[in-house]
Amino acid sequence: MNASVNRWQDWVAVVIGAVVALSPLWVDTNSAAQWSMIVLGVLVAAAGVANMMAPTSEMVVGAMGVLGVLLFVAPWVTGYADMAGAAWTSWVGGAATVLTALAAMPEGSRMHIGHGGGLAPHH
Repeated sequence: MNASVNRWQDWVAVVIGAVVALSPLWVDTNSAAQWSMIVLGVLVAAAGVANMMAPTSEMVVGAMGVLGVLLFVAPWVTGYADMAGAAWTSWVGGAATVLTALAAMPEGSRMHIGHGGGLAPHH
């Protein structure tokens, strides 16, 4: 098993994505809210899993951050900002995803530099 699987940011992204994707089971939604939350939640979780598999890919971390922003703005864009449970799930999930992606960026950069041949940090 790859040691990168132990990064907390990847696991947090998977949990956030799963909670958001499953939340239409317990919060009131309309069709737009339901599909926005399911699709974006699954994509956030998939980004976490992808980051576990390719921890040096800064593109995956960047994509996770973009997904977090999309999740945060989804209630306004798709028209469910007046549905408190769904909207707050998206806002909190989106903000948490962005913060998780930001927390993963320095670590991903260090791992990338460490594999760059001659640029490895000294211990």
